Amino acid sequence: MKAFVFPGQGAQFVGMGKDLYDNNETAKDLFEKANDILGYRITDIMFEGTDEDLKQTKVTQPAVFLHSVITAICMGDDFKPEMVAGHSLGEFSALVAAGALSFEDGLKLVYARAMAMQKACEKQPSTMAAIIGLADEKVEEICAEVSKMGKGVCVAANYNNPGQLVISGDIEAINEACEQLKAAGAKRALILKVGGAFHSPLMQPAKDELQTAIENTEFHTPKCPVYQNVDANAHTDAAEIKANLIAQLTSPVRWTQIVQHMIADGATEFTECGPGKALKGMISKINKEVNVHGVVTE
Repeated sequence: MKAFVFPGQGAQFVGMGKDLYDNNETAKDLFEKANDILGYRITDIMFEGTDEDLKQTKVTQPAVFLHSVITAICMGDDFKPEMVAGHSLGEFSALVAAGALSFEDGLKLVYARAMAMQKACEKQPSTMAAIIGLADEKVEEICAEVSKMGKGVCVAANYNNPGQLVISGDIEAINEACEQLKAAGAKRALILKVGGAFHSPLMQPAKDELQTAIENTEFHTPKCPVYQNVDANAHTDAAEIKANLIAQLTSPVRWTQIVQHMIADGATEFTECGPGKALKGMISKINKEVNVHGVVTE
């Protein structure tokens, strides 16, 4: 069975989508429609901006979404997913690709999400860190201990693949956790260059804001199962998809479990649809036997 997966924030690069824009009329039309919806030329930043411009959450999220969704659309008859999933932001791309959301509504929600998250980050200085080479259970245990110390929020945020778990929370708590995790045997505990504590309770203000936008948006039954971040399970019910999408901002991304569930349900081929190769690497570490590749578009 064919599974299509969509990357999240961090996959962006300057020049992303320019080949699609220059060589495909459908892509060009969709990028221009996006410029109109957003009220500014995001294509100028994607194609010719600086790394710093592109790193802003309010730019990064719609940029990665657009590249991913337009790539899928431009595949034409080659895009025949039997299941889809997206990492964090990528879940919105997956929902549009599967027909649960229109392109226009998906973009509006992603922009609303990006703006809400940016505000939450500015309100509460916070961070994330990648923990390499330690069992998930040990990372969870130390995060819980640090949280009890009164240094702030410290939670598991992204279960990327066995041996790589990203933690999220208040700066002091994350710094303390990194020291403890290294002492416990982690190969690396690397503070990430992100705007805030994504997928943690510190995103509650953003969740509250996004909830209203999601509830006021029409969702449809997708053409194939969508494996969602909050529980790693397949969903086709529009109401369930909405509820899970609202919960996503303050819940961990269970990517390891998603891939394992997709394989258990019959996935033998994974196609990463969007910028970068991050998911390809993660999936190969979760299961070395499955076929994983990216998309070549013109």
